[in-house]
Amino acid sequence: SLAAESLVHSYSKSFSGFAAKLTKAETEKLSGHEGVVSVFPSQLRQLHTTRSWDFIGFPQTVARATVESDVIIGMLDTGIWPESQSFNASGYGPPPQKWKGTCQSSSNFTCNNKIIGARFYHAGQDLNDGETISPRDTEGHGTHTASTAAGNIVTHASLLGLAAGTARGGVPSARIAVYKICWTLGCSDVDILAAFDDAISDGVDIISLSVGGAPTDYFQDAIAIGAFHSMKNSILTSNSAGNSGPAAGTVSNVSPWSLSVAASTIDRKFATGVKLGNGRTYVGGSINTYEASRMYGLIYGGDALNRTSGSDSRSCGAGSLDRDLVRGKMVHCDGVSRGDEQARVGAVASTMSLPPDTPLDAAFSFLLPVSVLTNADSAQILEYINSTSDPTGLIFKTRAIIDNSSPHVIDFSSRGPNPITTDILKPDLTAPGVDILAAWSEATTVTGQDGDTRTVPFNIISGTSMSCPHASAAAAYVKSFHPTWSPAAIKSALMTTARQLSVEDNSDAEFAYGSGQIDPIKAVNPGLVYDAGEIDYVRMLCGQGYNATQLRLVTGDSSASCSEATDGTVWDLNYPSFALSSKLKTSVTRVFHRTVTNVGSATSTYTAIVNGPVGFDTIRVEPNVLKFKNIGEKQSFVVTVTALLAKLKQSGIVSGVLVWSDGSHKVRSPVVAHTLQ
Repeated sequence: SLAAESLVHSYSKSFSGFAAKLTKAETEKLSGHEGVVSVFPSQLRQLHTTRSWDFIGFPQTVARATVESDVIIGMLDTGIWPESQSFNASGYGPPPQKWKGTCQSSSNFTCNNKIIGARFYHAGQDLNDGETISPRDTEGHGTHTASTAAGNIVTHASLLGLAAGTARGGVPSARIAVYKICWTLGCSDVDILAAFDDAISDGVDIISLSVGGAPTDYFQDAIAIGAFHSMKNSILTSNSAGNSGPAAGTVSNVSPWSLSVAASTIDRKFATGVKLGNGRTYVGGSINTYEASRMYGLIYGGDALNRTSGSDSRSCGAGSLDRDLVRGKMVHCDGVSRGDEQARVGAVASTMSLPPDTPLDAAFSFLLPVSVLTNADSAQILEYINSTSDPTGLIFKTRAIIDNSSPHVIDFSSRGPNPITTDILKPDLTAPGVDILAAWSEATTVTGQDGDTRTVPFNIISGTSMSCPHASAAAAYVKSFHPTWSPAAIKSALMTTARQLSVEDNSDAEFAYGSGQIDPIKAVNPGLVYDAGEIDYVRMLCGQGYNATQLRLVTGDSSASCSEATDGTVWDLNYPSFALSSKLKTSVTRVFHRTVTNVGSATSTYTAIVNGPVGFDTIRVEPNVLKFKNIGEKQSFVVTVTALLAKLKQSGIVSGVLVWSDGSHKVRSPVVAHTLQ
């Protein structure tokens, strides 16, 4: 038996399990017990971090369902700052009757009719001194994601004058339930599973989780396990795809029953000008809220070595700069850092150089005035410093400019292919995640770094953490019109109506953006949906080699088993996209079985339109016409794809598309073939 002092947490509401402190021998012994599906170590996961809704064609005046205020989004994050105007409860009625949750109120936190529930969890890790043991957000991330998804409409919002305008969530009337799982050191699997267990029992409609780690086997992955049980209870989990791009195969949160969201740009970016004493000006990227007052002396980090440190000062690394040489000056550094070292030695500003061939993409805030410059511009600044005995410069306050190249997937957004199940395309889609203005915790500052005194109600940050709540809100918007739709149907609606992005602007194609950029208005009326339920995922898992014992314990269904009837291939999972892969650069053929459900016009005829470029020998759809007579009617079809992998581009991916069209709806699915590296 398990000693009581070893038990950390027991999961009993929505699934069965426990977290405990075990020795290696105890772990091995427990793993061999009948009735134990998996034993895995609790890991610490990391957070994936106004104009965006308008940019994707989702204006403030969009049609709203009368029941939007009955939709509850469960935010699993760093907590929330309840005093923010984004969460003001004025005008809200009582929580929906289905709500069964609670508010762990304390001396410094209370809920309201906007934030209808709040819990916190810290069984999985020791906390640092000064942590706030309540659902209150002292980091900012959870407040930002919650307000992006469901924040109220707040006029005159800005970050100290930048990005001024109206801030709003995608579903501003929806309710928010907060589950604080993340602390200074990260987000523990123990706490993530406890939050899923509670959120499912509490009655949330959508779960939004901007957290992740290295991809791992589905049932040794706390987020995948929690999302599976959410799916069983008709709750879609929306996940961030990760910030480890642009390397291939870095995408995380890849379970087929959850939504994996990449991050893309909007048509606003932030430019920070630099002026040198020779009159030359350069434009870099950053979010600099400080006004320039005058020209300052300019020094290169490589010329300001702290000789007692033994480190290279060119990149301005920790302890590398000489305070006497840098104090009161602007310092130019090779490489991008947080700016802690420049601030430590009293620099007044800093220019930073990107590596060669690295684009100016997302803009970030720093402790002091900073402009991040291209490698080519940085070389010219260094040339100027070396050309004069008295180099000077200044950095202007950031200004917003129009970016006509948007949308494109940002460099840091994690890329496919899916490292766990290579023939399920991930990420699923993309949403705005770059330079997003949203509410912020006033228990921290703009950067959260020591020495930063800027306390703000709104902040601008970037990450797939920011794109995830956009997709969560889009899912909630669809749910408000179609309360009975399954998680798979909502996900299908979002994917098949997504706006296709340009391959020219996104060389990784679907491995960057999945089905494309979310379009919530179109998703409400997708025409057809690819629906799926627990049994469909069970069939796929059987085909992936999971056994009956694992399935029964994971699903909670004592009759679940892998048999001829339930042993399905991954290509037969009723997924809204199509992917096939091979280790060999030869011809490969796959057969996909799919079923679509009519949710558009009762009487309708859909015709298959296929586009298969060089690299595909065949994309054949049988039948290629589907006739419906009723809403809810299902029709099945078979897609046979033959890919000539020897003809693939250097990126190793070739993209096609299947569209079912009835003249008014276009139900679009990407078809992707790739080689396995």
